[in-house]
Amino acid sequence: MTVHSGHGTSTVPAAPDTAACAAALEVATAYCSPALLNHSVRSYVWASAYAAQRGIEHDAELLYVSALLHDIGLVAEFDSHTTDFDVAGGHVAWVFAAGAGWPTERRQRLSEVIVRHMWDAVDVREDPEGHLLERATGVDISGRNLDDFTAGFQAKVLACYPRAGLSDEFLACFHDQAARKPESSPAAAVRGGLAERVRANPLDRPVS
Repeated sequence: MTVHSGHGTSTVPAAPDTAACAAALEVATAYCSPALLNHSVRSYVWASAYAAQRGIEHDAELLYVSALLHDIGLVAEFDSHTTDFDVAGGHVAWVFAAGAGWPTERRQRLSEVIVRHMWDAVDVREDPEGHLLERATGVDISGRNLDDFTAGFQAKVLACYPRAGLSDEFLACFHDQAARKPESSPAAAVRGGLAERVRANPLDRPVS
């Protein structure tokens, strides 16, 4: 599938063909709602397409697995009542990566990328995968930096991976996390006006 993105022509990215990527998709499909699953896949798509546009060298397998598992800490089975969801998700991903046979250093990188997706910014020179995931999740949740991609590319992505009520579900999750864990990253996001930004996301309106 060839479509136009922000600069030149780009293909809607497919998952890297590795056993770990297939397993990450299987785990995300088993535990995430349809909306959260599609959000996770779209996060990889935005990240990979942006990297291709800007010539950002990165580890595609690491990026895909982190994208598919970055919100696993929001699902009931892995929801921690004491730890930020992103930190809890990083621990779940570390265990996943151990089962996949990744060396310790690579497991730690996976955990770091997942935690950093909640940062305000990640330096691409220090952590390209973290930078790409942080930027991509911002695109998908609030429409931040959406103008990196043309309307045509956006429409193709949404046709492949519909939003399926993501905004309502995501805000409900974050408000619940904030109420139970007032010092957590979701609580900070809610206090910072997350709901208004999510409600204004152009991706929840038809792309012309």
